[in-house]
Amino acid sequence: MIHYTLTPKHPAAHLFEVTLTVENPAAAGQRFMLPTWIPGSYMIREFSRHIVSLHAAASGAPVACTKIDKSTWQCAPCQGALTLCYEVYAWDLSVRGAHLDDSHGFFNGTSVFLLAEGFRDAPCEVDIQRPVGEKYAKWQVASALSAKNGSNGAYTKDFGVFIAANYDELIDHPVEMGTFTHATFEACGVIHHIAVTGRHRADMARLCRDFQKFCEAHIRLFEPDTALAPMREYWFLIMAVGEGFGGLEHRDSTALLVSRDDLPVPSSTPEEKPAAAYRKLLSLASHEYFHTWNVKRIMPTAFMPYDFTRENHTRQLWFFEGITDYYDDLMLVRSNIITPLEYLEIEADIIGRVHAQAGRGKQSVAESSFDAWTKYYRQDENAVNSIVSYYQKGAMVGMALDLTIRDKSNGTRSLDDVMRALWMRFGKPGIGVPEGEIENIASEMAGADLSAFFADAVYGTRDIALAELFATVGVTLTWRPTVSTITAADPTLGAKISADANGDAKLAQVFEGGAALAAGLSAGDTIVALDGLRVTAANLERRIKSHGVGETLAVVAFRRDELLNTNLTLQAQARQTCVLTLADTPIEARARRNAWLQPTTNT
Repeated sequence: MIHYTLTPKHPAAHLFEVTLTVENPAAAGQRFMLPTWIPGSYMIREFSRHIVSLHAAASGAPVACTKIDKSTWQCAPCQGALTLCYEVYAWDLSVRGAHLDDSHGFFNGTSVFLLAEGFRDAPCEVDIQRPVGEKYAKWQVASALSAKNGSNGAYTKDFGVFIAANYDELIDHPVEMGTFTHATFEACGVIHHIAVTGRHRADMARLCRDFQKFCEAHIRLFEPDTALAPMREYWFLIMAVGEGFGGLEHRDSTALLVSRDDLPVPSSTPEEKPAAAYRKLLSLASHEYFHTWNVKRIMPTAFMPYDFTRENHTRQLWFFEGITDYYDDLMLVRSNIITPLEYLEIEADIIGRVHAQAGRGKQSVAESSFDAWTKYYRQDENAVNSIVSYYQKGAMVGMALDLTIRDKSNGTRSLDDVMRALWMRFGKPGIGVPEGEIENIASEMAGADLSAFFADAVYGTRDIALAELFATVGVTLTWRPTVSTITAADPTLGAKISADANGDAKLAQVFEGGAALAAGLSAGDTIVALDGLRVTAANLERRIKSHGVGETLAVVAFRRDELLNTNLTLQAQARQTCVLTLADTPIEARARRNAWLQPTTNT
C-alpha cells in the first residue's frame, strides 16, 4: 500500500502539500517520478515544474533525494519506511492541472501525486484534508474516488481517506473541493452527479434532465440489451468561470470548464429548445461522457500502459477523438434534446470549417493524430495552412463512415455496430486496439472491403464525397458563398486580424493563397495605414469593406520595428458555407435517415 496525504496548505499562495510514504522502499534507493503529460491532452506539459520544494526522511532522519532528470528524483538507500514531503504550486485554472485559492481547490492526480517507481500496481490510499480555518468549514469533496469507509453520505464525500486499486486509477480521478452546487440523477440505474463550482445560477434540475437523456442514450448504444453502464457512479465536475471552455475525460468522471453564461438559468417559462451556448455545453458533456467507452476503456495499444515519461504516438486519434466528436451531437439528437434540423446545422458548420482549412490538403487525419504532440497541441501562426484537425475532420470521417456502412449493408449495419464490436472485443476484456483493426471491423460490419475509403479519408487528403453519402439518407448538401453583412462583394485581406496592446491591427494568421500573402505580408506584421488613412484593429475590416474586390490599396505596416510599404489587391471571399437540408426523398432513404437519427433511449 502506498500512502498519500494531500493538504491545501496555503490556499492564498496556491500551495498544496503532499506526503508520500513507501513502507518498503527499494533497497538500492527509491526512485520517484511525476508524469510529464495527462491522458486525453496530448502534449508534454512538464508538471514537475510546479513542485516548489521536496525533501525525504526515514526513521526520523533526513534522506538525501536528488533530482536526476526533469521529472525524476532518486533517494539514497534507507532503513524503514520512506516519506517524501513536497509542495505543489497550483494556479492552473484548467481541466488539465491543479488550482487552489480561497474559493475552491481542484487537482488532477498527474499534477500532484508522485509515482514510487516499482509500485505502479500497488494499492493506494490518499488522505485529503480540509484547509485549516473557519472559512473552509463548509468545504466538501467531489470525486469519483472511492471513500475508504465505503460511504458517500448524501452522495457528496467529506474530507478523509480515499482508495484506488493502483497508481493509474488514483490519477484518473480528478478532485474538486469547495462549496459547489451538487445535484444527482439516475441513468440506467447508475447514480450520476453534477457538481458546479464558481458563481452561477444554473438550473440544476434542467441540467439533470438533459444530462440524463444523453447519458442513457450512450449507455444503450454500447449495451442495447442490458443497458449496463461500466461504472458504479459518475461525476460531472463543472467549473463555471467568466470566459473559458474545455473538458477532459476520465474513467468515471469528467472535468469541464465553461463560461457561467453557458449554463441554463431558471425560468418561469422553461425553454424547451437549448440556447446556442447551452447546446455547446451539452455537446461538450456528451463528448466527454462518450469517452467513458471510447479511449478510457476502448484504448489504442499504444496507450496500454501509458508511458508518462514521453509522447505516446498513435495514428488512431482521428477515431478516439474524431469519432467521439461525431457522436457527441448525434447523441443529443437521438435523445431528443435537439432536433434533426439543429443537428444538421451543427454538422454543416463543422464541414464548412474543415473545408476552410488549407491544411486538409497537406495532412491526413492519421498524420494529424500521430503529430498531435508537436503540431495540433502546439499550433503556430501557420497551422491553418499546414495541419488538419483530427477532431473536426475526424468527426467528418466518422459521419462518412457511418453513412457508408449503412449504405453498403443496405441499412442493416452502422457505425454503432462497429462501436459495440470494439467494446465487446477490446473494451470489456481490457485489450488494446492495434493499428488497422478499426478498419477491419468496419469492413466486416459493412460486408464490403472499405480499404479504399480509409485510404482516401484517413490516410489520404482527398475531400470526402459527402453529398452522395448524404443523399442515401435523404439529406441534401449544398454550398453557397459566405456573404458579408456589409457588402455582397465581400473583399478580404486573406488574413486573421487581432489587436495588439495598442489596439493596432496585427496579422495573427496569413492564409495561403490570400491577398496579404501575395502582397508580401506575414503573420506578426502590424498594418498602420491603408490608402493613406490610419487604421486600427477596430476599423480595419470596415475600411476594407468600403472598397471593392480587385482594388489595389497602398499598405503601410511594421514588421517588428521596420517600416514596410507594399501594394495589396483585394480578393473575393473564397470561403463557402455548407448547408444541409432534409430532402423530399424516397421512402427507403427516409427510413435510413430515421434509423440514423432515431432516439436510443426509452421515453
